Amino acid sequence: MAAIRPHDERGKALRVVRIQRQEKAAPKAGLRRRIGSVGALYAHALLIEHEAAERYGEFALHMAEHGDDSVAALFKQLAEFETERAFHLAKRTAGMTLPRFAPGEHAWLDQEAPVPEAHAFVYRMLTPRLALEIALHAEQRAKAFFEKVFAEASDAGMRELALDMARDEEAHIVWVNEALARVPAPYRPSEEQPGDPTIPQQL
Repeated sequence: MAAIRPHDERGKALRVVRIQRQEKAAPKAGLRRRIGSVGALYAHALLIEHEAAERYGEFALHMAEHGDDSVAALFKQLAEFETERAFHLAKRTAGMTLPRFAPGEHAWLDQEAPVPEAHAFVYRMLTPRLALEIALHAEQRAKAFFEKVFAEASDAGMRELALDMARDEEAHIVWVNEALARVPAPYRPSEEQPGDPTIPQQL
């Protein structure tokens, strides 16, 4: 990855990450609605799986292009898993009339973020750790969504389906956390090691 000036570019990237975390901590209106049918649950699940497959695929390609083979392999595996999961969900719903929801309800990178061109900017600044953190927050949000459906549903079939989906997301969270533990921690200046502002630092 190209050298990054610590004061300007690093600060912008951190602001983007903070904005994304705030957006994921405050669910969009559609996610606050109670899911009242199996069809609605499937519709949300398909959006979640398609979004995850697309983002993981992009992350895998980006990491491979920058020589981060181990993280690229994880993202590629997760992209394949999400794609397969979406395929099986689509087969289950064949013949069903599913409600339509805005794709942005489950977007990993908000298309309407207040930072100009935030989506493209994140990809320019994407390090292995930043990519894994974005993935982790998305998986945690998906798990929380399915857990909410499980807690609110009275139908046994919906509860079983939501619990199964939440368990899948939990498995992904474990994999991403394990990968994060292997990635070097971001640089943190201290009084003992204030750092040299002329040396690019990793996010």
